[in-house]
Amino acid sequence: MNMDLPEFRAWVFFYLISSVALLWAAFLSAQGLMLWVSVLLVLLVIGTNCVCVLAEIHKYAKKREIMKRLSEIEPPASAIGQK
Repeated sequence: MNMDLPEFRAWVFFYLISSVALLWAAFLSAQGLMLWVSVLLVLLVIGTNCVCVLAEIHKYAKKREIMKRLSEIEPPASAIGQK
């Protein structure tokens, strides 16, 4: 599995934001303030991560299927000997 460099940068940025959100949720729950906000924030981060990872898996499978179909296409026999 090979990711392009711009895509890698987007994932790093995404996970940095996710980490900050989880740290903020931990801070809120440790203080005992707004416990429902911290639980909602954790669920939101986990759900978003799952959706993004599943979308990437689906995109990779679709790309692989397209590459498989393209590799099976052969030129017509009549065009091989002609110029």
